[in-house]
Amino acid sequence: MKSLIPILLIFCFISCDTNQNKTEKAEDNPINMNEELALIEETRSNFENAIAEKRYEDLSKYATADLISLTPICGEWEEYKNLIKNPDGLFSYDSIRMNPEETIILNDSVAYDFGTSSSFYTNSEGKAVEIKASFLAILKKDKKDEVWKLHREVATTNMKD
Repeated sequence: MKSLIPILLIFCFISCDTNQNKTEKAEDNPINMNEELALIEETRSNFENAIAEKRYEDLSKYATADLISLTPICGEWEEYKNLIKNPDGLFSYDSIRMNPEETIILNDSVAYDFGTSSSFYTNSEGKAVEIKASFLAILKKDKKDEVWKLHREVATTNMKD
């Protein structure tokens, strides 16, 4: 029993020392939240501008290669979805306005955004239409170019009261 106590004490000291090193490493590389929030806002703004300027080929710059995006398929979104599948000459995706209510940075490479959006398009009769949604988006930071990109998105027609 007496020989077990020194072994346990040594184990405790080693365990405490390992945890201390982890804490030091985390403090060596703190996340500048304001800077990261500004980078996320820059991505959002660039995405909105690309749509407004009809630079659809640029949209891939703001999404990961394995993006999964689930958008509403009912209500006022039905006409929009049909126009995307079978566009005629008048159809145009005019703009989107994203209104984040909560942006949480989990670490230096993953964040999430929750909020509402208004998408504007021109329907087959040439009429401007606004469709609204609530969204939850997961963002990943591309380590090569230091840009936050949309990785996963789920949107719904359910709106927060």
